[in-house]
Amino acid sequence: MLKAAIVQDAATNRVLMLAWMDEEAERLTRETGEAWFWSRSRERLWKKGETSGNTLAVVELRDDCDGDALLVRVDPAGPVCHTSSVSCFAPELWRTITDRAKERPEGSYTTQLLEEGVGAVARKVGEEAVELTVAALDESDERVLEEAADLVYHLYVLLAARGLDVAQVDDVLAGRAHRSAGA
Repeated sequence: MLKAAIVQDAATNRVLMLAWMDEEAERLTRETGEAWFWSRSRERLWKKGETSGNTLAVVELRDDCDGDALLVRVDPAGPVCHTSSVSCFAPELWRTITDRAKERPEGSYTTQLLEEGVGAVARKVGEEAVELTVAALDESDERVLEEAADLVYHLYVLLAARGLDVAQVDDVLAGRAHRSAGA
């Protein structure tokens, strides 16, 4: 019987991926302390990180109430998703931008920005921030939303150009929220 394995970062509580475990994968995970799964597409066991090196050290393995799913709390050694994102549950826009950063398709605006370099992308973020500020002060809600979308897009491109992950921004914000809640 296959069990859904919900993989969660033990430090941040972020859900990283959903995979499947059969009895052998669960046994190997418990014995080795590293995450093993059953690949439904390849019909074989696989150890997370066996080709990428991005392994998952298991901190805790817990069954759900009726025994048909597992919570696998881990300490990841690098990105978890095959797209090189921290999580397989990254925003769709982020996945698109990271795909463009890897593949660099011709004719893509994202590719053009990335090839212009970090400085050019950073200037574009500044330009979009000013446009959003002007819209917020003098224009319609629709314009504010359009400019906010432009700013978020360019911010994501800047993060990708720097080799950072949008999930790292979430981590910084969570850390700040944690500190302010304790103050």
